[in-house]
Amino acid sequence: MGMTLSFTRVTPDELARAFEDPEWAMEQVDDEERPYCFLEKAWAGIQYLLMSADVYVELYEDGDPIDEEATLMAWDAAMVAATAKRLGETPFSVLEPHCTPANLNEGKVYPMGTMWDADDLDYLRDHYPALVTFFAETAAAGDAAIRHFSF
Repeated sequence: MGMTLSFTRVTPDELARAFEDPEWAMEQVDDEERPYCFLEKAWAGIQYLLMSADVYVELYEDGDPIDEEATLMAWDAAMVAATAKRLGETPFSVLEPHCTPANLNEGKVYPMGTMWDADDLDYLRDHYPALVTFFAETAAAGDAAIRHFSF
């Protein structure tokens, strides 16, 4: 399956419960009834573009570990709101100049490594709006998120 990353919306109270019961938190991540954003393997490419455009959003590293392996990370409502603001101010057109096969290959960006081509760039373009929308809607609700990283 490879390394995938997703975000699942939870309330602040549910986020507090997640720290007490990581197994419960994983059940929430697996609950497809909850609002979520599944970036698949596009997360690394999107992260690369955000960093290249000097947009401080750290999809993988940010948050507080919920489980010992840090596969689940807590993003509290304040972090969600700050991320929503940054992403909302960053249309894909700001990232576009950095979105070239040469840049992504030079950076050895996962999942293509050094094999990015022009068709692969649509993969990043297609996933970015879902990320922006997820954070905007989660922030508007005053909610938090659980970031899930799987191998």
